[in-house]
Amino acid sequence: MLPTFHIREIPIYGDVVLAPMDGYSDLPFRSICRELGSAASYTEFINAIDVVYSHPRLHERVRFSPQERPLIFQIFDNNPERILQAALRLQEYGPDVIDVNLGCSARGVSGRGAGAGLLRAPEKIAEIFSRLTRALSVPVTAKIRLGWDRSTRNYLEVARIIEQNGGALIAVHGRTRQQAYTGAADWDAIAEVRQAVSVPVIGNGDVRTVADIERMKAHTGCHAVMIGRAAVDNPWIFSRLDREQVPPETVHHTLLRQLQRSLELYGQPHGLVVMRKFAARYLKPYGLEADFRRRLLTTQQPDEFIGLLNSIFDVV
Repeated sequence: MLPTFHIREIPIYGDVVLAPMDGYSDLPFRSICRELGSAASYTEFINAIDVVYSHPRLHERVRFSPQERPLIFQIFDNNPERILQAALRLQEYGPDVIDVNLGCSARGVSGRGAGAGLLRAPEKIAEIFSRLTRALSVPVTAKIRLGWDRSTRNYLEVARIIEQNGGALIAVHGRTRQQAYTGAADWDAIAEVRQAVSVPVIGNGDVRTVADIERMKAHTGCHAVMIGRAAVDNPWIFSRLDREQVPPETVHHTLLRQLQRSLELYGQPHGLVVMRKFAARYLKPYGLEADFRRRLLTTQQPDEFIGLLNSIFDVV
Protein backbone atom coordinates (compact mmCIF):
# COMPACT_ATOMS: atom_id res chain seq x y z
CA MET A 1 0.00 0.00 0.00
CA LEU A 2 1.43 3.35 -1.04
CA PRO A 3 1.31 6.28 1.40
CA THR A 4 -1.19 9.05 0.70
CA PHE A 5 1.50 11.68 1.36
CA HIS A 6 4.60 12.26 3.49
CA ILE A 7 5.46 14.64 6.31
CA ARG A 8 9.07 15.01 5.22
CA GLU A 9 10.24 11.37 5.36
CA ILE A 10 7.27 10.09 7.43
CA PRO A 11 4.65 8.22 5.36
CA ILE A 12 1.00 8.95 6.08
CA TYR A 13 -1.48 6.27 5.12
CA GLY A 14 -4.96 7.72 4.84
CA ASP A 15 -6.67 11.00 4.06
CA VAL A 16 -8.65 11.82 7.22
CA VAL A 17 -7.10 13.04 10.47
CA LEU A 18 -8.49 13.87 13.92
CA ALA A 19 -7.98 17.56 14.74
CA PRO A 20 -6.13 18.65 17.88
CA MET A 21 -8.81 19.87 20.30
CA ASP A 22 -8.15 21.08 23.81
CA GLY A 23 -10.12 18.98 26.27
CA TYR A 24 -10.93 16.30 23.70
CA SER A 25 -7.87 15.01 21.81
CA ASP A 26 -6.52 13.05 24.76
CA LEU A 27 -4.93 9.61 24.58
CA PRO A 28 -8.17 7.61 25.07
CA PHE A 29 -10.10 9.47 22.37
CA ARG A 30 -7.14 9.74 19.97
CA SER A 31 -6.45 6.03 20.20
CA ILE A 32 -10.09 5.19 19.47
CA CYS A 33 -10.06 7.47 16.42
CA ARG A 34 -6.74 6.05 15.24
CA GLU A 35 -8.16 2.53 15.41
CA LEU A 36 -11.21 3.69 13.46
CA GLY A 37 -9.07 5.13 10.67
CA SER A 38 -7.59 8.52 11.58
CA ALA A 39 -4.33 8.62 9.65
CA ALA A 40 -2.29 10.28 12.43
CA SER A 41 -2.68 11.49 16.00
CA TYR A 42 -2.36 15.13 17.09
CA THR A 43 -2.22 15.75 20.83
CA GLU A 44 -4.16 18.47 22.58
CA PHE A 45 -2.12 21.63 22.46
CA ILE A 46 0.71 21.73 24.98
CA ASN A 47 1.62 25.04 26.60
CA ALA A 48 5.36 25.67 26.27
CA ILE A 49 5.29 27.26 29.72
CA ASP A 50 4.03 23.98 31.18
CA VAL A 51 6.90 22.11 29.55
CA VAL A 52 9.64 24.53 30.57
CA TYR A 53 8.38 24.73 34.16
CA SER A 54 7.36 21.03 34.44
CA HIS A 55 3.62 21.29 35.07
CA PRO A 56 2.56 18.39 37.34
CA ARG A 57 -0.06 17.14 34.86
CA LEU A 58 2.11 17.44 31.77
CA HIS A 59 2.47 13.66 31.65
CA GLU A 60 -1.21 13.34 30.73
CA ARG A 61 -0.68 15.42 27.59
CA VAL A 62 2.49 13.69 26.41
CA ARG A 63 1.51 10.07 27.02
CA PHE A 64 0.66 8.14 23.90
CA SER A 65 0.28 4.61 22.63
CA PRO A 66 2.73 3.24 20.04
CA GLN A 67 -0.29 2.26 17.95
CA GLU A 68 -1.12 5.94 17.51
CA ARG A 69 1.93 6.68 15.38
CA PRO A 70 2.52 8.87 13.49
CA LEU A 71 2.19 10.94 16.66
CA ILE A 72 2.24 14.75 16.49
CA PHE A 73 2.81 16.88 19.58
CA GLN A 74 1.16 20.28 19.20
CA ILE A 75 2.74 23.18 21.09
CA PHE A 76 1.77 26.82 21.65
CA ASP A 77 3.31 30.00 23.02
CA ASN A 78 4.10 33.56 21.93
CA ASN A 79 7.80 33.43 22.81
CA PRO A 80 10.17 31.92 20.19
CA GLU A 81 12.90 31.04 22.71
CA ARG A 82 10.48 29.32 25.07
CA ILE A 83 8.87 27.41 22.20
CA LEU A 84 12.33 26.19 21.20
CA GLN A 85 13.21 25.12 24.75
CA ALA A 86 9.90 23.31 25.12
CA ALA A 87 10.12 21.64 21.71
CA LEU A 88 13.60 20.30 22.49
CA ARG A 89 12.28 18.78 25.71
CA LEU A 90 9.17 17.38 24.04
CA GLN A 91 11.28 15.76 21.35
CA GLU A 92 12.80 13.57 24.07
CA TYR A 93 9.40 11.88 24.58
CA GLY A 94 9.62 10.44 21.06
CA PRO A 95 6.99 12.14 18.90
CA ASP A 96 7.19 11.77 15.13
CA VAL A 97 6.38 15.44 14.47
CA ILE A 98 6.08 18.70 16.41
CA ASP A 99 3.30 21.06 15.32
CA VAL A 100 3.05 24.75 16.15
CA ASN A 101 -0.45 26.00 16.97
CA LEU A 102 -1.15 29.16 14.96
CA GLY A 103 -4.91 28.73 15.05
CA CYS A 104 -6.35 28.66 18.56
CA SER A 105 -8.92 31.44 18.81
CA ALA A 106 -9.55 31.22 22.57
CA ARG A 107 -9.09 34.62 24.18
CA GLY A 108 -6.73 33.32 26.84
CA VAL A 109 -4.40 31.99 24.14
CA SER A 110 -4.73 34.31 21.15
CA GLY A 111 -5.11 37.37 23.39
CA ARG A 112 -1.56 36.94 24.67
CA GLY A 113 -0.19 36.59 21.15
CA ALA A 114 -0.07 32.79 20.99
CA GLY A 115 -2.18 30.51 18.78
CA ALA A 116 -3.99 32.63 16.21
CA GLY A 117 -2.45 35.68 17.87
CA LEU A 118 0.82 34.84 16.11
CA LEU A 119 -0.87 35.48 12.75
CA ARG A 120 -0.49 39.18 13.57
CA ALA A 121 3.30 38.75 13.81
CA PRO A 122 4.53 36.99 10.63
CA GLU A 123 8.14 37.87 11.45
CA LYS A 124 7.82 35.98 14.72
CA ILE A 125 6.39 32.95 12.87
CA ALA A 126 9.45 33.03 10.61
CA GLU A 127 11.75 33.12 13.63
CA ILE A 128 9.93 30.26 15.36
CA PHE A 129 10.07 27.97 12.32
CA SER A 130 13.63 28.86 11.45
CA ARG A 131 14.81 28.06 14.97
CA LEU A 132 12.76 24.90 15.36
CA THR A 133 13.62 23.37 12.01
CA ARG A 134 17.34 23.96 12.58
CA ALA A 135 17.35 22.56 16.12
CA LEU A 136 14.95 19.59 15.95
CA SER A 137 15.51 16.24 14.27
CA VAL A 138 11.77 15.64 13.76
CA PRO A 139 9.67 17.50 11.17
CA VAL A 140 7.97 20.73 12.23
CA THR A 141 4.47 21.56 10.97
CA ALA A 142 1.77 24.16 11.60
CA LYS A 143 -1.97 24.50 11.98
CA ILE A 144 -3.17 27.95 10.94
CA ARG A 145 -6.30 30.01 10.47
CA LEU A 146 -6.91 32.45 7.62
CA GLY A 147 -5.92 35.49 9.66
CA TRP A 148 -6.85 37.50 12.72
CA ASP A 149 -10.00 39.00 11.22
CA ARG A 150 -11.66 39.75 7.90
CA SER A 151 -9.36 42.68 7.16
CA THR A 152 -6.12 40.76 7.87
CA ARG A 153 -6.51 37.47 6.03
CA ASN A 154 -2.80 36.85 5.55
CA TYR A 155 -2.93 33.08 5.19
CA LEU A 156 -0.92 32.96 1.96
CA GLU A 157 1.88 35.05 3.45
CA VAL A 158 1.92 32.89 6.58
CA ALA A 159 1.86 29.63 4.59
CA ARG A 160 4.80 30.74 2.44
CA ILE A 161 6.75 31.84 5.53
CA ILE A 162 6.21 28.43 7.12
CA GLU A 163 7.40 26.60 4.01
CA GLN A 164 10.37 28.94 3.45
CA ASN A 165 11.53 28.35 7.02
CA GLY A 166 11.43 24.58 6.86
CA GLY A 167 7.85 23.72 7.77
CA ALA A 168 6.94 20.26 6.48
CA LEU A 169 3.11 20.48 6.40
CA ILE A 170 0.37 23.06 6.89
CA ALA A 171 -3.12 22.34 8.21
CA VAL A 172 -5.55 25.15 7.39
CA HIS A 173 -8.75 25.91 9.28
CA GLY A 174 -10.82 27.92 6.83
CA ARG A 175 -11.89 30.64 9.29
CA THR A 176 -10.31 33.69 10.91
CA ARG A 177 -9.68 34.11 14.61
CA GLN A 178 -12.55 36.61 14.73
CA GLN A 179 -14.96 34.00 13.35
CA ALA A 180 -13.94 31.37 15.91
CA TYR A 181 -16.33 28.56 14.90
CA THR A 182 -19.09 30.72 13.42
CA GLY A 183 -19.97 31.27 9.78
CA ALA A 184 -18.89 29.06 6.91
CA ALA A 185 -15.37 27.77 6.44
CA ASP A 186 -13.75 29.21 3.31
CA TRP A 187 -12.68 26.20 1.27
CA ASP A 188 -11.54 28.47 -1.57
CA ALA A 189 -8.86 29.87 0.75
CA ILE A 190 -7.69 26.35 1.59
CA ALA A 191 -7.41 25.66 -2.14
CA GLU A 192 -5.29 28.82 -2.52
CA VAL A 193 -2.87 27.60 0.14
CA ARG A 194 -2.68 24.23 -1.60
CA GLN A 195 -1.63 26.00 -4.81
CA ALA A 196 0.78 28.37 -3.08
CA VAL A 197 3.04 25.85 -1.33
CA SER A 198 4.70 22.57 -2.25
CA VAL A 199 4.43 20.91 1.19
CA PRO A 200 1.32 18.85 2.02
CA VAL A 201 -1.81 20.76 3.02
CA ILE A 202 -4.59 19.45 5.25
CA GLY A 203 -8.00 21.12 5.02
CA ASN A 204 -10.12 21.76 8.11
CA GLY A 205 -13.57 23.23 8.65
CA ASP A 206 -17.20 22.22 8.08
CA VAL A 207 -16.56 18.54 7.42
CA ARG A 208 -19.47 16.83 9.13
CA THR A 209 -20.31 13.84 6.94
CA VAL A 210 -18.53 11.25 4.84
CA ALA A 211 -19.67 13.07 1.71
CA ASP A 212 -18.07 16.27 3.03
CA ILE A 213 -14.68 14.54 3.11
CA GLU A 214 -14.77 13.89 -0.61
CA ARG A 215 -16.26 17.33 -1.34
CA MET A 216 -13.46 19.12 0.50
CA LYS A 217 -10.78 17.05 -1.22
CA ALA A 218 -12.30 17.73 -4.63
CA HIS A 219 -12.82 21.44 -3.93
CA THR A 220 -9.43 22.21 -2.40
CA GLY A 221 -7.06 19.56 -3.74
CA CYS A 222 -5.82 19.07 -0.18
CA HIS A 223 -3.83 15.97 0.71
CA ALA A 224 -6.06 15.12 3.66
CA VAL A 225 -9.05 16.36 5.63
CA MET A 226 -8.96 17.21 9.32
CA ILE A 227 -12.11 16.68 11.41
CA GLY A 228 -12.66 18.15 14.87
CA ARG A 229 -16.06 18.82 16.41
CA ALA A 230 -17.93 16.40 14.16
CA ALA A 231 -15.61 13.58 15.23
CA VAL A 232 -16.59 14.07 18.88
CA ASP A 233 -20.17 13.27 17.87
CA ASN A 234 -19.13 10.56 15.43
CA PRO A 235 -15.62 9.08 15.69
CA TRP A 236 -16.79 6.41 13.24
CA ILE A 237 -16.52 9.01 10.48
CA PHE A 238 -12.87 7.88 10.27
CA SER A 239 -14.25 4.52 9.12
CA ARG A 240 -16.32 6.37 6.51
CA LEU A 241 -19.56 5.87 8.43
CA ASP A 242 -22.10 8.60 9.05
CA ARG A 243 -23.62 8.56 12.53
CA GLU A 244 -26.90 6.97 11.47
CA GLN A 245 -24.97 4.03 9.99
CA VAL A 246 -23.33 3.07 13.28
CA PRO A 247 -25.01 0.10 15.02
CA PRO A 248 -25.94 0.55 18.71
CA GLU A 249 -23.73 -2.36 19.75
CA THR A 250 -20.75 -0.58 18.17
CA VAL A 251 -21.51 2.59 20.12
CA HIS A 252 -21.80 0.56 23.32
CA HIS A 253 -18.52 -1.27 22.75
CA THR A 254 -16.67 1.96 21.89
CA LEU A 255 -17.93 3.71 25.01
CA LEU A 256 -16.71 0.88 27.24
CA ARG A 257 -13.28 0.76 25.59
CA GLN A 258 -12.81 4.50 25.87
CA LEU A 259 -13.96 4.49 29.50
CA GLN A 260 -11.39 1.85 30.37
CA ARG A 261 -8.62 3.89 28.74
CA SER A 262 -9.77 7.09 30.44
CA LEU A 263 -9.69 5.44 33.85
CA GLU A 264 -6.22 4.03 33.13
CA LEU A 265 -4.88 7.45 32.12
CA TYR A 266 -6.52 9.74 34.67
CA GLY A 267 -7.50 7.42 37.50
CA GLN A 268 -10.76 7.65 39.40
CA PRO A 269 -12.74 9.91 39.72
CA HIS A 270 -11.21 12.16 37.03
CA GLY A 271 -11.23 9.47 34.34
CA LEU A 272 -14.99 9.07 34.62
CA VAL A 273 -15.56 12.83 34.72
CA VAL A 274 -13.63 13.21 31.44
CA MET A 275 -15.50 10.31 29.86
CA ARG A 276 -18.94 11.67 30.67
CA LYS A 277 -18.65 14.54 28.18
CA PHE A 278 -17.88 12.06 25.40
CA ALA A 279 -20.80 9.86 26.46
CA ALA A 280 -23.14 12.84 26.24
CA ARG A 281 -22.11 13.35 22.60
CA TYR A 282 -22.15 9.68 21.58
CA LEU A 283 -25.60 9.14 23.10
CA LYS A 284 -27.35 12.20 21.64
CA PRO A 285 -29.23 10.18 18.98
CA TYR A 286 -30.95 8.02 21.60
CA GLY A 287 -33.14 10.72 23.16
CA LEU A 288 -32.55 9.76 26.78
CA GLU A 289 -35.05 10.93 29.37
CA ALA A 290 -33.82 13.90 31.37
CA ASP A 291 -33.65 12.13 34.76
CA PHE A 292 -31.81 9.14 33.32
CA ARG A 293 -29.39 11.37 31.43
CA ARG A 294 -28.69 13.36 34.59
CA ARG A 295 -27.92 10.17 36.53
CA LEU A 296 -25.61 8.92 33.79
CA LEU A 297 -23.72 12.20 33.50
CA THR A 298 -23.34 12.91 37.21
CA THR A 299 -22.51 9.51 38.71
CA GLN A 300 -19.12 9.26 40.38
CA GLN A 301 -19.01 5.45 40.18
CA PRO A 302 -17.72 3.62 37.08
CA ASP A 303 -19.78 0.52 37.91
CA GLU A 304 -22.99 2.57 38.05
CA PHE A 305 -22.03 4.34 34.81
CA ILE A 306 -21.47 0.99 33.07
CA GLY A 307 -24.75 -0.39 34.44
CA LEU A 308 -26.67 2.60 33.10
CA LEU A 309 -24.96 2.23 29.72
CA ASN A 310 -25.87 -1.44 29.61
CA SER A 311 -29.51 -0.64 30.33
CA ILE A 312 -29.57 1.80 27.38
CA PHE A 313 -28.30 -0.72 24.90
CA ASP A 314 -30.44 -3.57 26.20
CA VAL A 315 -33.50 -1.64 24.98
CA VAL A 316 -32.16 0.15 21.92
